[in-house]
Amino acid sequence: MLREVLIRRKVFLILAVLLCISNGCASKNISYGKAHSDKSHKIKIGLSLATLQEERWQRDRDIFVAKAKELGADVIVQTANNSSEEQLKQVRYLLDQKIDILLIVPHDAVKAQAAVSMAKKEGIKVIAYDRLVKNANVDLYISFDNVKVGETMTEEILKCKPNGNYVIINGGKTDNNSYMFNKGFKNVLNPYIQVGAVNIVNEIWTEDWRPEDAYNAVDKTIKSGIKLDAVIAANDSLAGAAIEALSEQRLAGKVEVAGHDADISGCQRVAEGTQRVTIYKPIDKIAEKAAQLSVNMVKGQGVVANSTINDGKYDVPYYMLEPVTITRENLKQTVIKDGFHRLEDVFRNVPKSEWP
Repeated sequence: MLREVLIRRKVFLILAVLLCISNGCASKNISYGKAHSDKSHKIKIGLSLATLQEERWQRDRDIFVAKAKELGADVIVQTANNSSEEQLKQVRYLLDQKIDILLIVPHDAVKAQAAVSMAKKEGIKVIAYDRLVKNANVDLYISFDNVKVGETMTEEILKCKPNGNYVIINGGKTDNNSYMFNKGFKNVLNPYIQVGAVNIVNEIWTEDWRPEDAYNAVDKTIKSGIKLDAVIAANDSLAGAAIEALSEQRLAGKVEVAGHDADISGCQRVAEGTQRVTIYKPIDKIAEKAAQLSVNMVKGQGVVANSTINDGKYDVPYYMLEPVTITRENLKQTVIKDGFHRLEDVFRNVPKSEWP
């Protein structure tokens, strides 16, 4: 009886070994199988956008998604339509989709801290894209040198109008970039203000970057009887609204206007001479770099930064890119050469005899 039991056990062991070998469960194959599984995992990126109101954010989205797909990652995009509450809900949705990393363009720099905290609790790394999240200790902030953006805009206006009455139109107060641009404006303007060369006759902060706020500010200033010499607007949409108000009083081209983003309408106004300067922030560079860094971070390759920035509580890694100043003289060598805009689109309202 005992002999039969032993024989059955031997047969069972032999069959088990044969079955294991046929299924490829030798020790070297177990480790190979785990590594192969990691490599085959398709990275899933959550992209939470505050808005698509401006042309540039549509470009950011499209270029980022295309680059991420090229790198083998999928992107789930959500747009909050300038609502902090909606953005928080959408980040919760993205986390429920089991994303590997979150890229967020916060609508509200302070309120978005809750979204970052939610992601971090689930072990998800967070990149703040172009707009910083305050007091959140994000894993990376990627943007341009936004203080320099404000400084450069102002320097270009002062070349033409070193004296006179200025209007400053800031972005939304919920966007940390608005304060960085404003810091740049004031860094350059303050010496002129202190000696009485420049007088700030009106300064406003727009609600969610609304162009109508810019229009109303300039319209009100003109109708008050003040001779206006220059307008510094925090982006091209605001600059466009300011120029609309100037046009109605036949002052377009006579009052110097600065904007930034180098969107098509802004570049057209620069070509036409109604806007003195815009600032080109190469969207392909920031979007493609953000996609590459996202994939690298998910793969455990660490955070790459060339600077740091204080978010109000923490010093966080900052990947900073350089902006490019755009005037009528260098449109062809910059935005057109890069393929950001086409020559015929930028100069469509300018006689061909004046094309570069």
